[in-house]
Amino acid sequence: MAERELLGKVAIVTGATRRRGLGRAMALCLARAGADVVVTGSGRRTGADLPADERESGWQGAESIAEEVRQLGVRGVAMTADVTSSAAVQGMVARTIEELGRIDILINNATFPRGDDRVPVTELDDDLWRRIVDINLNGTMLCCKYVAREMVRQGQGGSIVSISSGAALKAVAAFSAYAASKAAVHALSSSLADELGPHGVTVNVVAPGFLDTARIDMLRRSGQWEKRVSSIPLGRAGTPEEVAETVRFLCGPHARWISGEVLLMNGGEVRRAAR
Repeated sequence: MAERELLGKVAIVTGATRRRGLGRAMALCLARAGADVVVTGSGRRTGADLPADERESGWQGAESIAEEVRQLGVRGVAMTADVTSSAAVQGMVARTIEELGRIDILINNATFPRGDDRVPVTELDDDLWRRIVDINLNGTMLCCKYVAREMVRQGQGGSIVSISSGAALKAVAAFSAYAASKAAVHALSSSLADELGPHGVTVNVVAPGFLDTARIDMLRRSGQWEKRVSSIPLGRAGTPEEVAETVRFLCGPHARWISGEVLLMNGGEVRRAAR
C-alpha cells in the first residue's frame, strides 16, 4: 500500500459495524492510508442478534471501529444513520462536514442482512422485497446524492465506491431481491460516473464473491461451507482485507482515470453468482 496516500482526505464508510465485516476492513484500510474516517451503522442489532465473538468481547459496533481508526493516528467518528432516510443521510453529511471539514470518499457498504429473502419470487414477501430494495438501492442513491453535492461544492473531486456482489451479474434462483437491488446499483453508478466525471468525481463498483465474514457464518453451521468453497477456482473464500485494499486503490491518486467500472473479485468465479 502506498504510504499515507490518502492523508488529508475524509471518508464515509456506511454499514461498518461487524467485527468480522467488510465495512471494518475498509475503514481500517483507508485509515492506514491516512484518511480520517466516519463509520456508520443502523444501530439496530443488539444482544442475541450479535455474533458470539462480538458479545463476548464487548464489541460496540461502529463505535469500536471508530476507536480502532483513532488508534491509527487519524480521526475516527461513529454515527448511527438510516441510509433509507433522506433526513438521516443529510444529517450524516452535515455532521461529517461539521466535525471533519469535508468529504472526499464515500463507500456505500450498507446492505440488507442475508436472511429470509433467499426464496423463489413466488414465495417472497412483498414487504421484504421493498425493504431490501430500499436499503440496497435507495440507500445507496441517497448517500451518493447528498455526498456528491458536497463533493461538487468543494470543487476538488472525490471518489465513490459502492459494494455490490457477483450475484448482480448472474442472478440465480432464490436471489431475486438481492441480485436485482445490487444490479440496479451498477446502473446507478454508471449514470453517476457520467454526471460527476466533469467534477473530478470517480464512481465505481466492487462486486465481491464469497467472502469470509460474519455475514455468511451460517454456511459453516449448516455444513455448506466446503461445498461453496469447492466451486471457487482459487479454492478458498476471499478476505475482507483483500477487497479493502482494492477499494483503497480506487480511492487513491493512482486510480483517477478509472470510473464507471464494475470490478469483480471472486477467486476466478467469473460472472457467476455467489450461492
